[in-house]
Amino acid sequence: MLRNDARAALAIATATGAQFIRVNVHVGVMATDQGIIEGEAAETLRLRTPHVLIFADYLVKHATPIGEHSARDLRERGLADAVIISGSETGAPADVQRLSATRAAIDAPILIGSGLTAENAVNYADADGAIVGTSLKHEGRVDPLRVQRVVRAFKALVVR
Repeated sequence: MLRNDARAALAIATATGAQFIRVNVHVGVMATDQGIIEGEAAETLRLRTPHVLIFADYLVKHATPIGEHSARDLRERGLADAVIISGSETGAPADVQRLSATRAAIDAPILIGSGLTAENAVNYADADGAIVGTSLKHEGRVDPLRVQRVVRAFKALVVR
């Protein structure tokens, strides 16, 4: 459930047995084209069932932070189980320096949330995983050859 409906996402995850939810703004405040979005970590954590993990965006795409934001707050105060690093918009590559700084600051899995391609996968060897969509599509449909190329690129990183 995107654009920050953690309550609905938790309800669906609990009802279906899903293992995690994604929360765009878990802590802090972001200005978006949908308006101001405030993190509701305390409420989300109270509602969460033990089997549902929280994957939370750190400086989510399509938004501008209001005030200070830190990956450490997201992990330690918001208790995010995994942190997602994205580019500025859908399909835009994630900032490699932000990935590196986040890796140094927290002890949780870090996922790339946008812009991953077979060609730039090597830049994200420090990530624990990725959410891939845009680069897998051709003419609006998932292209199996593009999927294979991204998978091969990641398998090559594991071999190193």
